[in-house]
Amino acid sequence: MIKNVPSTLKSKRIAIIGGGIAGSTIALRLAGLDINVTLFEEGVSLVNGPPVCHLHAGGNLYPDISDDQCLTLLEQSIATMKIYPHCINKRPTVIAIPQRDAGNIERLLPRLELLTQRYKALIQVDGSNKVLGEADDYYQMFTREDLELLKTTSQPTEMTQFSDWMIPLAKNLDLDSVKFPLLMVQEYGLSLFRIAASTELSLNASESCNLLVNNKVINVAYTAAKTWLISHSENGIQTTTEVDYLINACGYRTGVIDDMADTPKERMVEFKAAYITRWQQSERWPEVVFHGQRGTPEGMAQLTPYPDGYFQLHGMTEEITLFKNGLAKTTADSAQPKLDKSFINKLVEGWDQQESDSRTQKAITHISHFIPSFNDAIIAGRPLFGAQQIPGKDVSLRAYDVSFEGQQYARAEIVKASSALTVADQIIHKLFDYSYDQLSDMSKPNFVDLAENDINTLACNIAKDRDYPTSLAKI
Repeated sequence: MIKNVPSTLKSKRIAIIGGGIAGSTIALRLAGLDINVTLFEEGVSLVNGPPVCHLHAGGNLYPDISDDQCLTLLEQSIATMKIYPHCINKRPTVIAIPQRDAGNIERLLPRLELLTQRYKALIQVDGSNKVLGEADDYYQMFTREDLELLKTTSQPTEMTQFSDWMIPLAKNLDLDSVKFPLLMVQEYGLSLFRIAASTELSLNASESCNLLVNNKVINVAYTAAKTWLISHSENGIQTTTEVDYLINACGYRTGVIDDMADTPKERMVEFKAAYITRWQQSERWPEVVFHGQRGTPEGMAQLTPYPDGYFQLHGMTEEITLFKNGLAKTTADSAQPKLDKSFINKLVEGWDQQESDSRTQKAITHISHFIPSFNDAIIAGRPLFGAQQIPGKDVSLRAYDVSFEGQQYARAEIVKASSALTVADQIIHKLFDYSYDQLSDMSKPNFVDLAENDINTLACNIAKDRDYPTSLAKI
């Protein structure tokens, strides 16, 4: 039930442009408050964009981002788990430092303790924040001797402790390729296709949200009456919608709307891709992240498990996930960074098959440096790809959320998916001048009333429509 939502808030008309994870989550939050919101999405379904695979464990434990960003990501991830309970792949994440890397796990210990203490404090404030297990079990270290013992162990049917998850890695990891100890942290996966399904089902069922997919916004204009006019087109038919507030949640194309609204903002856009492989395994895997210097041939390698033997791969090298000239910046003439034509072609028309296969095979080779048997993995789908916006000038930025122009225009500028709910509350706080204490008493969007079968069916259909294996949509 909606609590303490002022009638003045409900009477406002809000437009959100962009149905990615930011725009969809903001729409859910507003619709959950019975606010009149219209969500414009150019595609035929919600939550497209850069590949999503986890909440924040990889980013949160990169040594090159600040402790403050990590703490923010932890809090945002907990909030995300609470509103997307049907979209979480509950398996831990392993962090390994390669022998060739200058770092060591010990450097992360102060950060891990900081995160553990913050997690404990969040649980003390609100018991519902305990979504990552017991705080004292947030992480565990494994020595080489631990892995040698686990090599001869069979994985149990029911996973009850960290060591159960470590068994398949112990059996397949080249122990000489990494430094010990290894770190296992209680961080989970996030299903892109299930979020797409959940948001679509919830917003279609809401009386407060007008969900307009297959609608391209072609212009926005601020009027003398202090309203926004949104011109949009569906199947060649142009319509104009008038609203009181405009939220720009266009992801890598945020600058396009900024240019229309004459609200310049400095940002970068980076094209990225992840790769779909299949490797027949009878045991359940954790996610595994091998640290490495970004942009070099030894860049980070990431193995993300899905059902039925599917694995999503990242490799932070220019031959795999990153791309030469794949980072573009704003200019004096436009708030929209101009990606090279080759990337626009990928985004609009799709990939060249030869390049797709070549980069996927390089990703397999990158992982097999540490897990030799992974060399048997096969290419199992087209890349997951998209362009990620990064506000400002810091390419390592991970925890960012929202910016404002005047009182009636906001930008949702998330880098990590887990920041979306924070953005929603900041927008309500700013645009409507409600305190965060008041907001905490208002209802949060959630999917507890959605049928699991409905989510499964729609998520698998979305994956199939986008030409991906339906296993990526399963828990």
